[in-house]
Amino acid sequence: MSEKILLTAAETDAGSRLDKYVSDNIAELTRSAVQGLCETGTVYVNNRVASKNYRLRAGDSITAEIPEPQPMDAVPENIPLDIVYEDGDLLIVNKPKGMVVHPAHGNYTGTLVNALLYHCVDSLSGINGIIRPGIVHRIDKNTSGLLIVAKNDASHLHLAEQIKAHSFTREYEAVASGYFKETSGTVDAPIGRHKTDRKKMCVTRENSRNAVTHYEVLRQFGGYAHVRLQLETGRTHQIRVHLAYIGHPILGDDMYGKPYKGIDGQCLHARKIGFIHPSTGKYMEFSSELPDYFRTVLSRLEKT
Repeated sequence: MSEKILLTAAETDAGSRLDKYVSDNIAELTRSAVQGLCETGTVYVNNRVASKNYRLRAGDSITAEIPEPQPMDAVPENIPLDIVYEDGDLLIVNKPKGMVVHPAHGNYTGTLVNALLYHCVDSLSGINGIIRPGIVHRIDKNTSGLLIVAKNDASHLHLAEQIKAHSFTREYEAVASGYFKETSGTVDAPIGRHKTDRKKMCVTRENSRNAVTHYEVLRQFGGYAHVRLQLETGRTHQIRVHLAYIGHPILGDDMYGKPYKGIDGQCLHARKIGFIHPSTGKYMEFSSELPDYFRTVLSRLEKT
């Protein structure tokens, strides 16, 4: 059975293309997926089938009929991986910017999971099902950096428990907008789904979960800052939401800030992870160098 979602265009939405507006307001749909729905005649404006390039007017009533998801099987793909460490229980991957972690609507192939299935064959934990095998935690498509993958269920549970207990080290670096008056601090603010934009998260007291992010300014460049961040919790878009909340959105973050010429999405890198190994009981820590795009941004800012 299909799901019907009703939206109403606001004054600020006037002139927007229908496909962009719907994808911006329905989290599970990419723009290409919306275009596909328009082609099949399941997106309506004021009860009439509308084309993907229809320009909205204030007050337009939009209805999108989303078909019931079809079962998906993630398939192995021979995609190169930057593996930092690997043993019989887990592996550490340095994910490039632009790679989606697991298959979802609009991204069925080319994901990290597709690459892992090829590399590991059948040696991945099954706790998160066939679409997210081995995935203990995630980072956004346009966030680069380190990610841990579990090869068996016992390792997965052990690592997940460390994340839950806040004993799993996750350190990031970002370029944030604005001048920081305080060079270090903590953002302790609950995060939940945005009321009107289903793709976004926000600081809210309603239907939210506690979220804590620690930050330290490494260097300031007038209107920008190179910042180190450490997660105490791991909510969706946590760093991006928290920095925007305190008035310092991440440079290039087109969802919570503004785009930046030369990079696609936010300038955010998962620099370090640390954890107790599930089998040996020893603490292990891994770090990765800042990628080229990040260093290019820093070089530009140094010259301004």
